[in-house]
Amino acid sequence: MVLLGNGAVANVLLTDSKGQNSGWIVITAGWGFAVAVAVYAVGWISGGHLNPAVTLGFCCIGKTSWGLLPFYVAGQMMGAFLGATLVWLVYFPHFKKTVNADLKLLCFSTKPVIRKPFWNFVCELIATAVLLVGILGIFNAHNGIASGVGPYAVGILIFSIGLSLGGQTGYAINPARDLGPRLAYALLPIAGKGSPDWGYSLVPLLAPLIGGVLGALLYQAYT
Repeated sequence: MVLLGNGAVANVLLTDSKGQNSGWIVITAGWGFAVAVAVYAVGWISGGHLNPAVTLGFCCIGKTSWGLLPFYVAGQMMGAFLGATLVWLVYFPHFKKTVNADLKLLCFSTKPVIRKPFWNFVCELIATAVLLVGILGIFNAHNGIASGVGPYAVGILIFSIGLSLGGQTGYAINPARDLGPRLAYALLPIAGKGSPDWGYSLVPLLAPLIGGVLGALLYQAYT
C-alpha cells in the first residue's frame, strides 16, 4: 500500500520524474488505487487490516479480537517502513536531484499546509471517522457487496476523502502510513534530507486513532 501510495507522491513531487507537478488528483488517485489493491491482495488473510486506526476501531465494536491488535499493528508498521524504503530505492536518482528537503519528506510522511496543530488534529480526526463509517458501511452484510466490490469501494472512499478532506494535512488517516515512513526517512541515508519533523508526528499518530474509534462507535450506534 505505502509503496504504491507514496510512490504516487514521489512521482508528483520529485525533480524530473515523469509525473512531476501532475497534482493532487494524481496523489489521491494513487492512494485510492493503492489501498484497493492492498485490500484485494491481503484481505482474504486478515480482513484487510492495513491501518491501526481501523483495527482499533474494529476492536472497540467487537469486530476484531483485542488479542490480534498488537500483531496487526506490528505488521502494519513494518509494512509501512518497508514500503517507504522501496519508494526511496525506486526514485533514488530523483531524491538525489531534488533540492527541496520538504518535498523529500512529503514523499514519506504528511505535513500540513497551514501548521495549526489543533485544527490539523481536528481535520485528521474527522477524516478518519469518515473512513471508518465508510468502511463499515461498505462491508455491512446487508449491502451484499463485501467480497467482490468491497476493496474497490474502499479505494473510492480513500480517493473521495483525499479530494474532499485531504487538502489541509495531506490526510494520513493511518498512523502506520505516517509513522513508519517518517521513521524510514529519519534512518535512511537520503541525500540532502532535512528534519523528519517529529514535532508534528503526534497529530497523524493520535488523531486517526481517536477518529477511528469515534467513527466505529458512531456507526455502531446508528445501525
